[in-house]
Amino acid sequence: MFSRVWPMKNPIQYYGWGSTTAIPQLLGMENPENKPMAELWMGAHPKAPSEVLVLGRWTKLPDLIQEAPEPILGKLVYERFGPELPFLFKVLAAQEPLSIQAHPNKAQAREGFLREEALGIPIDAQERNYRDQNHKPELLCALTRFEALKGFRPPAEIVELFKKVLPPRFSNWLEILQTSSTGIRDFFEALMRMDKDGLRRLLGSVAEMARQLEGSQREFQWVILLHKRYPTDPGVLSPLFLNLVILEPGEAIYLPAGELHAYLEGMGIEIMANSDNVLRGGLTNKHVDVDELVNVCKFRPTDPYKLRPKVTEMGEWIYETPAEEFQLSVVRVDNEVVSQNQGGFGAASIIICTEGQLWVKAKEQPDPVELSKGRSIFIPAVGHPYTIRGQGIVYKATVPHALREV
Repeated sequence: MFSRVWPMKNPIQYYGWGSTTAIPQLLGMENPENKPMAELWMGAHPKAPSEVLVLGRWTKLPDLIQEAPEPILGKLVYERFGPELPFLFKVLAAQEPLSIQAHPNKAQAREGFLREEALGIPIDAQERNYRDQNHKPELLCALTRFEALKGFRPPAEIVELFKKVLPPRFSNWLEILQTSSTGIRDFFEALMRMDKDGLRRLLGSVAEMARQLEGSQREFQWVILLHKRYPTDPGVLSPLFLNLVILEPGEAIYLPAGELHAYLEGMGIEIMANSDNVLRGGLTNKHVDVDELVNVCKFRPTDPYKLRPKVTEMGEWIYETPAEEFQLSVVRVDNEVVSQNQGGFGAASIIICTEGQLWVKAKEQPDPVELSKGRSIFIPAVGHPYTIRGQGIVYKATVPHALREV
């Protein structure tokens, strides 16, 4: 039964920043209560696992993996990561900005998790920072125009933007950025630790100046929008010290551990290591831990580069990253048979159709599985090679071939 492809049933996450229309339109479902559907999760995360249809019965994916980890995950994947799917695959739909956040590296995650366990903080407590011992590198590929903040700007660029809107009494902040080797960190901490009354006055003044400049730069438009929603939140100023990245459909960014970021608006495909560790710094009503965020963040200028996909002979676009847990690719099928064979390296895969009508079949499977817009399937390692027929676009999550060299 493992040499088959399995239809999936995936949980939806309802967060306040989610879109009321994007995911329902993808899935072809109604949303009469206008609930904010923020994320569609595809994977085996214990918080919200997918189910797969095997032999006519819906089964939770983690349970199935525990039953037969090696044939489902693949020999090398099982040896490297144990009996767990190493990635979490998502569709993300942001109608409102997400929190400013960063994720720990593996050592920080392990240390933080064990520390909070020793303190007896419940795993589901609001004040809990570390819910597992894993890091959380991420990749986001835009399905629509997508705006995000990614990493710190160079100090000179931060100074140039702030000079246009910052009241003169805060000029010492800009001096710190220009003269200190730890200027970005000192600037960030001064902002994050500012008292609420002072912050309210500062943000009001900056927002007023931004209104006079909003036609000149998108950054100032975001300051105004964020100030309306969070009038006492230091994250209002984040578009001025973090890089603003605008993605068109098919463009992608990679977010390593320690990189401060925020998704602002749009719909995208997201893939990450299987973790739920988030350190937040603003634009949220959830728990914020400035000390721990400062401990995790990398306070250095970042090049907000976009990933360039490697195009294979078969036309598959592969977004390569340093992450060993995941790899994202896009396959465009146009009335032809597209054979997916991993060259002897078997690894579990998940594919989701975002456009068109397709049929997917494993080599030993008698009948193909229909894959239409919004539907997804899980392909066990022993289900390779498989074929896709029809016309459409699929996004594929798997483990990179480079794992053979680990």
